[in-house]
Amino acid sequence: MRDVCQYFKYETYVKFESDMAKRLETMEENRSKLIAAARKAFAEKGFAAASMDELTADVGLTRGALYHNFGDKRGLLAAVVDQIDNELALRAKEIGAQADGDWQGLLAEGEAYIKMALDPEVQRIVLLDGPAVLGDPSKWPSQNSCLAGTRQTVSKLLEQEVVKPVDPEAAARLISGAALNAALWVAASDNPAEVLPKAIEAFRAMASGLLAKT
Repeated sequence: MRDVCQYFKYETYVKFESDMAKRLETMEENRSKLIAAARKAFAEKGFAAASMDELTADVGLTRGALYHNFGDKRGLLAAVVDQIDNELALRAKEIGAQADGDWQGLLAEGEAYIKMALDPEVQRIVLLDGPAVLGDPSKWPSQNSCLAGTRQTVSKLLEQEVVKPVDPEAAARLISGAALNAALWVAASDNPAEVLPKAIEAFRAMASGLLAKT
C-alpha cells in the first residue's frame, strides 16, 4: 500500500512539474509576442498613440496578459526599450571590436551608438519616448550594463597607461554619458543628419582629453 501511495505521489509531482514547465513556456511566449507587437506599434505610432487593445488583439491575447507580464503600458515600454538598447550596445561592441586597439575600440563604440540615433525605431522608442516616459536613461538597466563594459575597458587602458591616471568609474560615466547625450541630442534635433557629425566630432574631442601625453 505504501508503494502505491508513493507511486501516486510521484506521478502527481511529475504532472505538476510538467504543467509548471508548460505554463512558464506559455508565459514566455506571450511575453515575447507582446514585446514584438509593442515594438512595432511604438515605432509606428509612438507610445502615447499606441492602443493596448489593438496591440494585444493583434497577437491574440488580452489586456490581462499584458498586465500580468508587465504591470501596465509603461512597464511594456520599459521591456521594449531594454531589448532595443541591449541590441544597440551589442552592435556597438561588435563595431568596437573591429577597431585597432582598446582606445580606438572605445571611441568606435561610442560613435556607433551616436550614429544609431538616426534609426527611426531607435530614435522614437529609445531616445524620445523612453526618456519622456521612463525618466533618466542613465538609470536604465541596459545603460548600467553598457557602463560596466565601458568601465572594464577604461580599467584596461589605465593599466596600459594609454589614458591619464583618473578614477575609472568617473571616466567611464563621463564617456558613456557623452555618447548617450549626443545620441539624445541627435534624435531630438530638427535635422538629425546635420547634427550627427557635429556630435561625433565633439564626442571624440572630449574623450581624447583623457589620453595620456606621449
